[in-house]
Amino acid sequence: MPDSPRSERRKPRGIRRWLTTVDHADIGLLYLCFAALAFAWGGTDAAMMRTELLTPGVTVWDTATYDGLFTMHGLTMLFFFATPAVWGFANLVVPDLVDADDMAFPRLNAIGFWLLPPALVITRMGLVTDVVGRALRLVGRPDLAAPFLAIAPVGLGWTLYTPLSEHVTNPDTVFVLLGIHLSGIATTMTATNFVTTIVAERDSETVPWSKLDIFSWTMLTQSGIALFAFPILGAAVVMLLLDRTVGTTFFTTAGGGAMLWQHLFWFFGHPEVYILVLPPMGLISLILPRFAGRKLFGFKFVVYSTLAIGVLSFGVWAHHMFTTGMDPRLTGSFMAVSLAIAVPSAVKTFNWITTLWNGRLRLTAPMLFCLGGVSTFIVGGVTGVFLAAVPYDLVMQDTYYVVGHFHLILVGFIVFALFAALYYYFPLLTGREYGRRLARAHFWLTFVGVWFAFGPMLLLGIEGLPRRMAGYPARFELLQWVSSAGMALLGLGGIVLVFNVVQSLRNGDDAGDDPWDLAADGMLTAEWERE
Repeated sequence: MPDSPRSERRKPRGIRRWLTTVDHADIGLLYLCFAALAFAWGGTDAAMMRTELLTPGVTVWDTATYDGLFTMHGLTMLFFFATPAVWGFANLVVPDLVDADDMAFPRLNAIGFWLLPPALVITRMGLVTDVVGRALRLVGRPDLAAPFLAIAPVGLGWTLYTPLSEHVTNPDTVFVLLGIHLSGIATTMTATNFVTTIVAERDSETVPWSKLDIFSWTMLTQSGIALFAFPILGAAVVMLLLDRTVGTTFFTTAGGGAMLWQHLFWFFGHPEVYILVLPPMGLISLILPRFAGRKLFGFKFVVYSTLAIGVLSFGVWAHHMFTTGMDPRLTGSFMAVSLAIAVPSAVKTFNWITTLWNGRLRLTAPMLFCLGGVSTFIVGGVTGVFLAAVPYDLVMQDTYYVVGHFHLILVGFIVFALFAALYYYFPLLTGREYGRRLARAHFWLTFVGVWFAFGPMLLLGIEGLPRRMAGYPARFELLQWVSSAGMALLGLGGIVLVFNVVQSLRNGDDAGDDPWDLAADGMLTAEWERE
């Protein structure tokens, strides 16, 4: 990404630049690199789990290791991949889109990023020490391995439900809670920065509210949700830490503590879904019209639907608690709001489809990932509507159906939107073109892989297979094989992406100032015009 004259004068060279930078573009790149590392690490967890699930019996990993992989996969992908990846693209383009010189609080921006690497290491401490201990034992040094193996990977699931998380003796539980709390502090800092930047640093003459772009609208809404949701998670984590370390009784079973944890966690957890999904919706709304040759249809209604999601997201948390024995009057009201929140998402989907209608479509890599993301979002969203209905949720709760639905959204939509943004902004970030054929191969491997990996999970859930199990009845083996084959295709697609990026950085053609010919359609936005 080209530097401004101001940044050229102030930036040191080499590693010192990246360790001390407060420039929004540099921090955006750091976020993207960190998110890529976390994605690879969390993806490795998933590959190891799928290896175990190739056979019905527990044969490759023991149950404790499988549970640890399951927990770390969920926490890594949610807290250390998806949100930092969004912050990365937002740091790169939002200040330019709102005509601001930089983020409102550049140093706070840097602190928000640099809290994440230690948070990731602390959260994954159990798996790190487990791998080191096993390696030392294999090379014949059991004396050195013992201290590492004393901290085993925690197998609580990413929801960290009490009373298990309160009473389990594994010391890694404290590390996990501290790491998650630290990541929440970082996210709150960054969300504060984006709200202040868009509201206060935006040039109101050149970018009035009526001309604010759709991605900035989604980032403003997402950051607002984060400011209300993450402090709740932080408070709950601190209470759980106090219960474990000093003997407080916030989550004791006798006082209804298990239900209290679920209420606090899901009051954060369901808004977190929209913290993850709103910015990718904004990226799709920004990128898709560029390759449809038309402006986004119903722009105002897309903005209104974004704001509606931001408000309604705090009224659906007990959607995850229908099986806990809640009062039926409460479950009915939460069911109604859970169904209602599907309406603004449907508004976005219909507006995307209408934007494509009679458009001059260009099937570039960004457009292919947009189209693939929209199509997968429709199926993933519809399966979520079924889960919002109490009778259906009572049957499908804690089955593979929930896993399939969630991953169709998280991978099939969120990751697709991030890949679309990566290819769209690759010429801006590097000044080079990427390999078009390799990009298309990456799309098709990923698109087919998503359906092979997560489509069978819906069928497994309908057949009644519970999730979170290292072993399973033999009659489900074929569908598990298909799901593992889809995971292999996703991994192969990731290898193609990495190869394409490396080759393009080394030998890619010069991208020029307008690699997508956006100026001809009047769609060259501010980030492409940076000097």
